[in-house]
Amino acid sequence: MAKPRIYMHDVSPRDGFQNESIFIETVDKIAFINALSQCGFAKIEATSFTSPKAIPALRDAEDVMHEIVRAPGVEYTVLIPNVRGAERALACGIDEANLVMSVSETHNRANLRMTREQSLAQLGQVIEVLQTRSSVSKRVAVNVSLSTGFGCPMEGEIAESEILRLVDNFARQGVKRISLCDTTGMAFPSQVRKLCRKAKANYPEMTFTLHFHNTRGLAQSNVLAAIDAGIDRFDAALGGIGGCPYAPGASGNACTEEVVHMLELEGFDTGVDLTKLMAVSAMLPNLVQHDVPSQILKAGHRLTAHPAPAYVQEIGQAQRVVA
Repeated sequence: MAKPRIYMHDVSPRDGFQNESIFIETVDKIAFINALSQCGFAKIEATSFTSPKAIPALRDAEDVMHEIVRAPGVEYTVLIPNVRGAERALACGIDEANLVMSVSETHNRANLRMTREQSLAQLGQVIEVLQTRSSVSKRVAVNVSLSTGFGCPMEGEIAESEILRLVDNFARQGVKRISLCDTTGMAFPSQVRKLCRKAKANYPEMTFTLHFHNTRGLAQSNVLAAIDAGIDRFDAALGGIGGCPYAPGASGNACTEEVVHMLELEGFDTGVDLTKLMAVSAMLPNLVQHDVPSQILKAGHRLTAHPAPAYVQEIGQAQRVVA
């Protein structure tokens, strides 16, 4: 019997790199994305077409998108905040536009400097541009990421009704893809399972992606809970890099290689080559110039063999002599 299929999206080139204090050289970003492209991902979030003044770490978005080598079967998505960003991205031949707003009013104002209603109006304009200016031969998909869907450190619990209201708003505009995002690492398994089941039941034609952060160590448990509720697409960041400035103690995104490792052990087919992925992950500490949260990068696969200590061999030799 075929293994259940799970589709993995790596977001480290955007969600991860935008949080780094150093500027990662364009040539290094391109080489990194090219290496990711050979690992078997369904989707890679390559960069952001936000104003270079707002996110200087990704000021080379056009160069990156024009120079990467696009692997067949991989979707290349980018974050787009406004109409100007959409126009820039369309000129680069993107596969998908990822639009973002928060379910939490306070987080939306803190992160995007506008109210939710202002965000809805702005994103509505972006969606219209993407739908009308995409060519028939290069139809750009639209994904909307709803941040703080599982809790806000400034507002606390987030009502399911608010999440579903926003999903409904975008569904009525023709959006077919929604990411439910645990931006601040507040999600827990039973909550995830309940929301995912309700979202899928209410919007059966919508493709849902779950985006978890590991701020409180629950990312992998939440992935399994979402799968139990019928979700088969997940964002994660290589090395577990990234984070949210409004989540105290944030430790970054769900770690791609840890999630892939877990899913393989649980009998799922991710399409990702873990050996290749680990080799790319090993590039990260030098690239970002600091250690990364990934535990599997330090420990290796659960069946990684290590030599026994020398004294174990000495004990064995001594026993053979006695015998």
